[in-house]
Amino acid sequence: MNMNQTLLALGLLGAMARVGLAAESGWVSLFNGKDLAGWTVRCPPEAQGKIFWRADAGTILCDSLGRPDHPYVWLVSDQEYGDFELRLQFQAYADSPGNSGIQFRSRFDAADQGGWMNGPQVDIHPPAKQQWRTGLIYDETRGEQRWVCPSLPDWKIGAEFGRVGRVFKYAGDGDGWNDLTIIARGTHVKTVVNGVVCAEWDGTGVLDNAAHRARNVGRTGHFALQLHAKDQLRIRFKDVFVRELDAASTPESRPSAPRSRPPPSSVNK
Repeated sequence: MNMNQTLLALGLLGAMARVGLAAESGWVSLFNGKDLAGWTVRCPPEAQGKIFWRADAGTILCDSLGRPDHPYVWLVSDQEYGDFELRLQFQAYADSPGNSGIQFRSRFDAADQGGWMNGPQVDIHPPAKQQWRTGLIYDETRGEQRWVCPSLPDWKIGAEFGRVGRVFKYAGDGDGWNDLTIIARGTHVKTVVNGVVCAEWDGTGVLDNAAHRARNVGRTGHFALQLHAKDQLRIRFKDVFVRELDAASTPESRPSAPRSRPPPSSVNK
């Protein structure tokens, strides 16, 4: 089996694992495939009115290619979540040099230098030399602003922290889509990319520290898809599902092979 066949097989397995999320008890779709209802763009004033996030062909598309002169721009879920399991797919492009990520338990502060999204983030980094960052956790909270899984003093990070066996697909590789799962319960956070655990983090002492408590983030808050400041990025998201977790069960004890799901997107670029 060649590499493309392997990636396609992984994609098919991922699709089978996602079958039935909408029908299975507790799962909620956060994207209707038509528009950005349930989401709000948040950004500093200089980016307001500029279109970087939009619904396109059954996906959420972020596109800033050719337009690097922008601050951070986030697409933020209207709903807040505490303990949850989030599953989605993202599609990256080999010609896109920019950075993205998924903030969780986060909150926008319009009074902070025109606007800032405090909270932890699961990194998505398409550039070929640093794909290995995808699935690791960086904390954007003022007073923290560093890698927290792995625990590092600032934004600098080396390839030795990439997970062995990781798989990252670009559009055109296999089915062209990457599966991402984020599970957060209390101060424990786990990320899985294409079936490989990339982060398993006990955030005690970080997610509940003074910086997070002062901003009401880290333990509860919004999801926020990120466009990094001054980056040229093209990325798509689809099949965005979440379920809230209760104290009586663990993600591992819940069914992992749901029964049916909404029709797949027509986009596979």
